[in-house]
Amino acid sequence: MPRFKLKVAYDGTEFHGWQRQEPKNAAPLRTVQGVVQEAVAELIGQRVDVVGASRTDTGVHAVGQVAAFTAEVRVPVARLANAISARLPRDVQIVEAIRVHDTFNPIGDARSKCYRYTIEHTSHPHHPWPLFDRNLVFATPHTLDLDRMQRAAGHLVGTYDCASFTQIDHGRTTTVRSIYDCVVRSPAPRRIEIEICASGFLYNMVRIVAGTLFEVGRGRIEPGAIPEIRDARDRTRAGPTLPPQGLCLRWIWYGAPRMKVGEEGEDTAWDISKGGPAVREGTLGTNGTKVNDSRTPADEIPAEARAESTPETSRDTTAE
Repeated sequence: MPRFKLKVAYDGTEFHGWQRQEPKNAAPLRTVQGVVQEAVAELIGQRVDVVGASRTDTGVHAVGQVAAFTAEVRVPVARLANAISARLPRDVQIVEAIRVHDTFNPIGDARSKCYRYTIEHTSHPHHPWPLFDRNLVFATPHTLDLDRMQRAAGHLVGTYDCASFTQIDHGRTTTVRSIYDCVVRSPAPRRIEIEICASGFLYNMVRIVAGTLFEVGRGRIEPGAIPEIRDARDRTRAGPTLPPQGLCLRWIWYGAPRMKVGEEGEDTAWDISKGGPAVREGTLGTNGTKVNDSRTPADEIPAEARAESTPETSRDTTAE
């Protein structure tokens, strides 16, 4: 049965997150997974499960969410993205659709992810609050010190227990993650972007990291205090959880892990049309012969950080 990988973009303002939610004795909530599944069902004439790689929370946006489904589809793959998008509401689009190997797991096979948090600062009567992109940024009247935030961000890179940067009820079997890169920049006056690339993320992790750097920018936490906060493994030591509207899922990578937030390139690790997928050791390739796994060797990813891709935790549906 053919399997397809979708790259999904959405404005999360009017959604209750990615994951389908059907409360008991109540109407289903509007979610991205729900509307995408309905669009796919309308196109192919049957209901299928569309599994997403990241369960973004209510109000969080994405330009590079990844999802997958398995079904017989009569529409040529080159037209599949447009065909699904034509059946979607205006606040969600399928950016790309490709045929992948039938073992592709959008959760367990992810090698790295990148989120961006955007802040509009020094908002007051002389610098009005953002209007047209007000649902895409967190606006604050406080003036933030970019240099302090940049110095603090450098202390966040590494593989360690990230318990200080997640909610207590995170629901994961391990809180160790590898943060490959954390960049703070100012693309425009009064606008700050925090971009973080990691092996994976815990519940509210990026919003808490952003909140901690926000406190550094305000002068309430010293840049040099980040290692102590990080190593404390205590949520009360870090900054606040910033609101969801400033957060956007940028990309999810399936080849060799992207280690920098600005790295470019085409992720063809599972794309059948690009010379064969990267499949697990001993499985059959598209020509029926056994092939080796061409993805990043598992021993190149720290064992504890790799734990989130095990079968047990790949079924975890806790929001990031």
